[in-house]
Amino acid sequence: MLLMGPTGAGKSGLALELVAELPLEIISVDSALIYRGMDIGTAKPDADVLARVPHHLIDILDPAQSYSAGDFVRDAMAAMHDIWARGRQPLLVGGTMMYFHALTQGIAQLPQGDAAVRAQIEAQAAVSGWAPLHEELARVDPAAAQRIHATDPQRIQRALEVYRLTGTPISRLQQDSRPPLEEVDWSEFSLAPTQRTDLHATIERRFARMMDSGFLEEVAALRGRGDLTPAHPAMRCVGYRQLWRYLEGQCTLQEAVSKGIIATRQLAKRQWTWLRRRPKARWLDPAHPDVARTVIVALSERFSNSGSPS
Repeated sequence: MLLMGPTGAGKSGLALELVAELPLEIISVDSALIYRGMDIGTAKPDADVLARVPHHLIDILDPAQSYSAGDFVRDAMAAMHDIWARGRQPLLVGGTMMYFHALTQGIAQLPQGDAAVRAQIEAQAAVSGWAPLHEELARVDPAAAQRIHATDPQRIQRALEVYRLTGTPISRLQQDSRPPLEEVDWSEFSLAPTQRTDLHATIERRFARMMDSGFLEEVAALRGRGDLTPAHPAMRCVGYRQLWRYLEGQCTLQEAVSKGIIATRQLAKRQWTWLRRRPKARWLDPAHPDVARTVIVALSERFSNSGSPS
């Protein structure tokens, strides 16, 4: 079963309710929860919850490490096969839509163009020319660099853009277009409020709770390690990059918090856009009092009919 939705919609709480009544195990589909030491700002389940209800793919990397959609597919499929082998079913929960897309559609579906990333690449080319960028491509994706000429700026830009957006070489994405879940009949639910303003208010309240719980101190501890920079993918997570700027003296704390809330709302908007492209998904309102029961009944019916409510 896939349980997806925008940040702050209540996916984690609903997942715990489902696991309490059905033979499910949670696999996290979240590009921030993979990092150790990033607990408050990611709304990671606390130690008591993780001890009581094991979660797969949480706390598997140090924040200095990178992780791609391809890495996630490999790890998620391994976790699913392990769960199936024990007679249980995987419950994939999260808001990293690129990961869900990679599982269900295949990772050969390249990301859409990103104006900011392209502008960054073009700015580098304006200063140093395209040759150094082709050299960078050769380091991160030798196969693509071999077939793309050093004087072909459009293709160099696209290959680097894909790598910077996904962390995976474009050549690897183009080799594997078969969806990993191609032969799995899964149920799919999207948890999202009917009114986006409700989610905006929830995001603001949650950010305030994070600050009260020590979010700033968490970011300060990560910065204090000395081996992390704002360029690391982990430190580009919403909230973390804004508080990092405050610690660098680039803005006030109030500005950092405000921009963190705005960035979180923008993330939710992008997630909503992804969700609309999921025709199989059944939409659920987290405010509905019977939302958990609705899912439990639907999955129980699949247990009865097929014995495999994936």
